[in-house]
Amino acid sequence: MAHSPIDRVVKAVCPLDCPDTCSMKVTVRDGVAVDLRGDLDHPFTRGFLCQKMARYLDRVYSSDRLTHPLKRVGPKGSGQFERISWDEALGAIAERYAAIAGSADGPQAILPYSYYGTMGKLQASSLDRRFFHRLGASLLDRTICASAGGAGYEYTLGRGRLGADPLAVPDVKLIINWGSNTAHTNSHLWSLMIQARKRGATIVTIDPYKSPTATRSDWHIQPRPGTDAALALGLMHVLWRDGLTDDDYIEKATVGADLLRERVRNEYPVDRVAAITGVDGSTIEELARRYAAEKPSLIRLNYGLQRHYGGGMAVRTIACLPALVGAWKERGGGVLLSTSGTYEFNSGALGRLDLAPPGTRTINMNQLAEALAGELPGPAVRALYVYNCNPAAVSPDQRKVIEGLKREDLFTVVHEQFPTDTVDYADIVLPATTQLEHVDIHGSYGHHFVMLNEPSIAPIGESRSNNDVFRALADRLGFEAELFPDDETLIRQALDGGSTTRGISLEKLRQTPSIRLDIPEDYAPFADGRFPTPSGKCELYSERMALDDLDPLPTYLPPREDPQTRPDLAGSYPLQLLSPPRPQFLNSTFANSSSHRAAAGDPTVEMAEADAQKRGLVDGEWAEVYNDRGRFRARVALSGAVKPGVAVATGLYWNKLVPGRGNANSTTSTALTDMGGGATFFDNLVEVRAFVGEDD
Repeated sequence: MAHSPIDRVVKAVCPLDCPDTCSMKVTVRDGVAVDLRGDLDHPFTRGFLCQKMARYLDRVYSSDRLTHPLKRVGPKGSGQFERISWDEALGAIAERYAAIAGSADGPQAILPYSYYGTMGKLQASSLDRRFFHRLGASLLDRTICASAGGAGYEYTLGRGRLGADPLAVPDVKLIINWGSNTAHTNSHLWSLMIQARKRGATIVTIDPYKSPTATRSDWHIQPRPGTDAALALGLMHVLWRDGLTDDDYIEKATVGADLLRERVRNEYPVDRVAAITGVDGSTIEELARRYAAEKPSLIRLNYGLQRHYGGGMAVRTIACLPALVGAWKERGGGVLLSTSGTYEFNSGALGRLDLAPPGTRTINMNQLAEALAGELPGPAVRALYVYNCNPAAVSPDQRKVIEGLKREDLFTVVHEQFPTDTVDYADIVLPATTQLEHVDIHGSYGHHFVMLNEPSIAPIGESRSNNDVFRALADRLGFEAELFPDDETLIRQALDGGSTTRGISLEKLRQTPSIRLDIPEDYAPFADGRFPTPSGKCELYSERMALDDLDPLPTYLPPREDPQTRPDLAGSYPLQLLSPPRPQFLNSTFANSSSHRAAAGDPTVEMAEADAQKRGLVDGEWAEVYNDRGRFRARVALSGAVKPGVAVATGLYWNKLVPGRGNANSTTSTALTDMGGGATFFDNLVEVRAFVGEDD
């Protein structure tokens, strides 16, 4: 576009919970953002944005934005509010918190609830943590997305979830997307994979669902849900049986190889693995041979496969594979789960956990339903502060969560940009800024650049950033002012970390808003065979896991709700339901946008044709998906994307905007994973029947 002399261009950063963390250019004219696009000069963004962020200005200037504080005037859930001032809102919150803190229950009856509605270090995890730690509120274990896989990965490869360099992907020869819909959830990495394919690489996708990535891959392998660890163990069996391992690397860089070899030889022969996974034995054999021969090889390992009971062990098991074939020796080879551990931000200084009183309880965010029902140890939750999250839509066991949110004795504050499902149950609603309206600093879990987000425009209406609100609340409660400094001070504290952020300062970021971490240009973290584990090696056998009462060797832990291991439950609910993201949304973000909803269409449940015929279901008709936890409505989609016994409901829709006022989390469980306290969204047996009733 042609720029007028009064235009100015501001560098910004995409705030979404996405590995790409794109660099953006915002053109501002007379104080209004008139254009937003990907930064062509950024090595990873390379000038393009995903379909969600390409229309972000529609979100910023939406007429549906919350622009002033509100107070509830109708029943909880009705969404009836009246406008109030910030002074009244802050006063009401501070007064209630002081009363609860001074009561017999104490401040632990107050629960913050947040996740990564923004990934910025300031607005996601700085003064919010300090405020609730200083208050003495219950701690929140933020485990809804990645904790199980992170734990399994770090048991194996060590601190920080280090992995291959995404920018090296064009030189890789065999790419395995394992549980990753990379084309839609990591689109900039996918474009690098396409470059690799043009140079002769093969792209493989391992996924129970024929996702867009699987459709565009050269080879799709379709195991049963939750059986990925068994498949990896079968590959190990073939690698050792056929002499395809890199024994020099194994000797130098691993511990426990003999014990693991014995386990897979005795317990995971190809025929048993084929029976568990539903993957033909010849496919397992061929993949193992190609994995050993085609180098460099990269496994793009993602978090979807860890959302069942054995999810942490599954990630651990797959993370062992590169060491067996020496894939780490080459740039671009190995595993890429997350780059987040490469960033040595001073997170301790930002969050100040030391301010929390000793013995403060921790509540797992996946168990919000139980917390609100008073079923957890400690005082009942009497106040809930929600920000950067929409738990009424995204939390498991949705029906029970909403029952808790309806409690008249629960004082709920929601700081939000839009009137989400959760906002409808709030007592006080606070309007939040968007990324263009506040300052922040970002790392990434998909590349290696530190990035500064400067405000592009003034806050819309009376909206305030998270940090501004927590400063104001801290002042109302008489907390020490020095604990709640300005954002510039916080950025400097964040950068005062370890070696990888060495040389990166606020001044330099203002000159160059994106700076690569201080790591080698040809970054290959484990080429020398040294790992940040207690042994200094890749721990095929983990002494730490043994001490934590976990199997110290890779193994297969089936889902809690699995037809093979729970035929009793499968008798009533025979379909394994997966609920991955829909491309038009990110978790529940954007699900209120009319354009995004139009592109997404109605909620669907994708089924095998044989399963639909057995139930008398017709493509396109409304059906009800249900189990003993709840139910939701979706249109039957006979897409050919799943095998019999599996169903897929992509999302995540806002309840109040879909027929039946419920989404897939009406059926999901609050049960936790084997390690890391993670969510088990994909550990979910359901049944599907035709919907008989009146439209809403």
